[in-house]
Amino acid sequence: MAPISESAIRQAMARAISLAAEGLGHTSPNPVVGCVVLDAAGQVAGEGHHRRAGGPHAEIHALGAAGARARGGTAIVTLEPCNHTGRTGPCARALIDAGIARVVYAVADPNPVAGGGAHTLAAAGVAVEGGVLAEEAAAGNRAWLTAVAAHRPYVRWKYAATLDGRSAAADGTSRWITSAESRADVHRLRAEADAVVAGAGTARADDPQLAVRGVDGPVTQPLRVVVDTNATAVKPGARVLDDTAPTLIAVAPDADAGHLPAVLRLPRAAHGPGLDLTALLAELYERGVRSVLLEGGPTLAGAFLAAGLVDEVVGYLAPALLGAGPAALAGAGVATIGDAVRLDLTDVTRLGPDLRITAVPLTPVTTAPEEN
Repeated sequence: MAPISESAIRQAMARAISLAAEGLGHTSPNPVVGCVVLDAAGQVAGEGHHRRAGGPHAEIHALGAAGARARGGTAIVTLEPCNHTGRTGPCARALIDAGIARVVYAVADPNPVAGGGAHTLAAAGVAVEGGVLAEEAAAGNRAWLTAVAAHRPYVRWKYAATLDGRSAAADGTSRWITSAESRADVHRLRAEADAVVAGAGTARADDPQLAVRGVDGPVTQPLRVVVDTNATAVKPGARVLDDTAPTLIAVAPDADAGHLPAVLRLPRAAHGPGLDLTALLAELYERGVRSVLLEGGPTLAGAFLAAGLVDEVVGYLAPALLGAGPAALAGAGVATIGDAVRLDLTDVTRLGPDLRITAVPLTPVTTAPEEN
């Protein structure tokens, strides 16, 4: 029987990456993973993706679909098969028991608890190859990989502005700067996030709900977090306190927050107003949050940027000019052009009349000690 061609392997990996994306917003604190099983003749026998934490992993879904055709076949996986027993058994062992002859994965598992699957497979006589479409697979799992490296959630800052950088008019009105297409795309970003974070200014001005609406398919509502240092912005009956999704209101230790039902007390920032954002992200990480959509106003966004805690920027730019009004960003700690936060542009897409610009800071994320 002829060996499976390299192009067939890459095609199957591309499909696995597409499958993995279906888990975005549902799997934390686990990664998103896709798997395609080819039978001994190189035909697709089964496929699957990790759907939720605590549920079967991608390999298990794919092996179940393949059945007896998995024996002597090839498993194509976006992430190195896990090697530990948690809420589910090790996928490396499941692949061996199913009689898989070859495993091709894209990205090595950086988690020391779950890693090592490739070694276990090889020791059992399974042919193992890594690095196929690694860059594409890593991009799809960027939030989880960053969280493992930095020991904090991946932070994506989203904002909407006019072409002259205004987030609202001089009188404070801001609905709607961008189009319905852009607003729908924001709900997609919310659906992919584990938590949505907004500030006191946004809560006071807009009374946002911060929930996912109008997205096709199953949705796991993200945790809603409002940074309300002095507990003065979120009032009883605020939309963010409804039962659509879970909510935390982050406040200072000395804030009078008796009127709030779900309070997270955090230390104040060492310098300037507000709360310690590193402590906020650490708390969210401990709660299983691996990705954050930052929807705060210019002050909160500036504080995150000044602290070096923004991993990705998504700007929705409307073809409009205001000439006055608040800027999209304030207080980012930039005093001179040499201190500018330089970005690498990764995508530009037109949404209706607007432009969506995606970029990442050029300064790499600082890594933290490995998880135990």
